[in-house]
Amino acid sequence: MTLFLLTFFLLYGSLHFYFFLKLRAAFAPDAAAQMILAVFLILGLTAPILVRVLERFGIEALVGLISWAGYIWMAILLLFFAIALLFDLYRLVVYAAGLVLHTDFRTILPTARILFLLPLAAALLIGCYGFFEARRIGTERIEIGSSKIPKDSGKIRIVQISDVHIGVMVRGERLAEILRKVREAAPDLLVSTGDLVDGQPNSTAEAMARFAEIRPRLGKYAVTGNHEFYAGLDQSIDFMNKAGFTVLRGEVATVGGAIDVAGVDDPTVRHFGPRGGLSDREVLSRGGGRFTILLKHQPLVEKDALGAFDLQLSGHTHKGQIFPFSLITSRFFSFHSGSYGLANGALLHVSRGTGTWGPPIRFLSPPQITVIDLIPEPK
Repeated sequence: MTLFLLTFFLLYGSLHFYFFLKLRAAFAPDAAAQMILAVFLILGLTAPILVRVLERFGIEALVGLISWAGYIWMAILLLFFAIALLFDLYRLVVYAAGLVLHTDFRTILPTARILFLLPLAAALLIGCYGFFEARRIGTERIEIGSSKIPKDSGKIRIVQISDVHIGVMVRGERLAEILRKVREAAPDLLVSTGDLVDGQPNSTAEAMARFAEIRPRLGKYAVTGNHEFYAGLDQSIDFMNKAGFTVLRGEVATVGGAIDVAGVDDPTVRHFGPRGGLSDREVLSRGGGRFTILLKHQPLVEKDALGAFDLQLSGHTHKGQIFPFSLITSRFFSFHSGSYGLANGALLHVSRGTGTWGPPIRFLSPPQITVIDLIPEPK
C-alpha cells in the first residue's frame, strides 16, 4: 500500500505541477494568487485519499462533496494534460524545424495564454460530454451455439455486468438505470465479473436492497475484483451475498443442470492472505464436462486453462474509460475490450464496464451490459 501511495502521489502530483506551470506561464499570477492556486491543487491531489479516509467515518455529505469535486477535477486534469502535451509536442517540432532550417518559426507559435486556455476549454467540453456518455448504458449482444447445452434446456440468457463500482459515485439514479437495463434484458442468469463494490456499507445499503429484488430463474453469481479487496473483502462479500449473489472463489457451480459456472478471485487476493493458490485449470477441473463459463475479473488467459472452458467473461480494463488513456491500458492488456476467439473454439468477452471508477465520466468508452444467449445445437 505504501508503494501504491508513493506512486500515486508522484504521478498525480506531477500532473498538478504541470498544470501549475502552465497557468503561471499563461497569467503570471502574483505570489498571493500562486499560494491560493497551490492550496487548490493540493486539495485536488489529496481528494481521492480524503474520500477513502472520511468514508470510513461515515461523514456522508462531506464525502459526497469531495468525491464529486475531486473526481471531476481528476478527469479534467487528465484531459488537460493529454491535450496540452500535444501542443507541447507541436512547439517542440517547430523549434526543431527552426534549428534545422536556421529559421525563426516562433512567430507561428501560440502564446502561453492560448496554450493554456485551449487545452482547458477542450478538456471542459470533453468532460461535459463524457459526463452524459457515462450514463448512456448500451447493450452488447452475443449468441453462442453449442452441442454441450442440453436441448431441453432451451435458450439460456446470461447478462454480464462488470465494474459497477457501487459507492458514493454510483448509486441512486445511476444504479437505477443500470438495474433497469438488466431487467429489460430479462436474464435467466446474472453474473458480475468483479468490482461490483467500491464503497463502505453506509454508501451501499440502498444498492444491496435494489439488487436483491432482481431474481433470475437460474440465480446470480459474482467474483471478486481488485476493488472488493480495497473496499474491504469481508464487507464486500457480505454485500454481494445479501444482494443475492453467490460468490465463487475458486469454485464451480452447476446451474440449471445445464452449464457450469466457475469463478476465481482477482490476483489482488495474494496481497491479502493465503487464499487464491489454485490455478484456473485446477478450478475448472472440478466441472462436469458441461458448457463451462469462467468468471474472471482481469482479462488474462492462462494457457493451461485453454480447452477447459467455453466462455470467459472478464472486465477490469474499462477500455481506458477516458480516451486517450485507452492507448495506455491497451498496452497492458492485449485482450482490451470486446470478444476474442481462443483455442478450441472458446470465446473471451471483455466488458467495457457498467459503471465508472473515480471520475463519473467516460469518453469514447460508453458503459455496457452484455447479453449472451446460449443456444443448444445438435451433436
